[in-house]
Amino acid sequence: VDVFQAWCGPCKPVVNLFQKIKNEVGSNLHFAVAEADSIDALEKYRGQCEPVFLFYTGGELVAVVRGADAPLLQKTILKQL
Repeated sequence: VDVFQAWCGPCKPVVNLFQKIKNEVGSNLHFAVAEADSIDALEKYRGQCEPVFLFYTGGELVAVVRGADAPLLQKTILKQL
C-alpha cells in the first residue's frame, strides 16, 4: 500500500516498478494507494513528505519501507512473496 497525503499525492514512479514485478511474479502481488489524511488507521503516517509503503500478508502488516528506494522496495516485495 502506497500511503500518501493529498498535498503530495501517491508515488507515481513506483507504480511502474510494482507493475514490472507483478508481471514477473504473477497475481500474488496487489498494489493499492491510500490517502493518510482520510483514513484514521493511517494517522501516524500524516505530516510526512516521504512516501511510505506498507506490506501486508494475510491482513497482517509484515514490512514498512519509507522513501522511494526502488532496490529496497523490490527486495522487500520479493522477500515477502
